Amino acid sequence: MIEQISIYLTAMILGIMLFFSFVIAPVVFTTLDEENARKFIRRIFPFYYNVNLGLSLIVLLTFLFLSKLGVDFYLILLITLLFVTSNYLLMPLINKYRDEKQDKKFKYSHFISVVINFIQIIALTLILL
Repeated sequence: MIEQISIYLTAMILGIMLFFSFVIAPVVFTTLDEENARKFIRRIFPFYYNVNLGLSLIVLLTFLFLSKLGVDFYLILLITLLFVTSNYLLMPLINKYRDEKQDKKFKYSHFISVVINFIQIIALTLILL
């Protein structure tokens, strides 16, 4: 039963990430003007990261409880750490660079956040296989 819950939660994280990446973000930037899109994204990203962080922590704890310390454990650990990194280190830098109009640093930091997102999606898919 607990193992089933960890599978469902892992699938939820993947679903949230895919929906956000391929539906929410594109619709926001094609629907709202730049100022409102920026405000919306800055409000929703911390929520996105913290929800996924919370879910990944629960999955991590279930793996520990089940003594399931194989590759999947290390993948969910990586995913969890990347949510922390993205929310608490990278996002503040991205916002700072955008506000200060440091376009090169902004583009590089944003690119890193996109790469991290795709790494997490791949890792979640591997866990679910």
